Amino acid sequence: MGDLEVLAAGDPRYKLESYVFVINAVEFTMRSLRRRGHVTGHELLDGIKGLAKREFGPMAKTVFESWGVSTTEDFGEIVFKLIEAGVLGKTDRDSREDFSDVFDFNDVFERQYDWNIEGAL
Repeated sequence: MGDLEVLAAGDPRYKLESYVFVINAVEFTMRSLRRRGHVTGHELLDGIKGLAKREFGPMAKTVFESWGVSTTEDFGEIVFKLIEAGVLGKTDRDSREDFSDVFDFNDVFERQYDWNIEGAL
């Protein structure tokens, strides 16, 4: 069993896929910001929104819920579990509160979803 599998098995609230997604979202966020290194909680949550919309489209909220993730706080918990496991790093200014009530999944992934498919055909 790999490190992420052990981490996911230690907290049954979140599926393995949620940890993998957060790691991918960190990379996606750094590419989007055109820089390497530390990203803030809010920057990461913006990256999570962008990657989720690209990867899952209008199913993003459903996918996240199937992984046990339904709030930005859940992403904060996953991030800090990855930090505690040594997978991600943090600064002294980073805290779980950075992920507290940043956006509502219903608003971002349903009500505000851009259904414009122009150019996709």
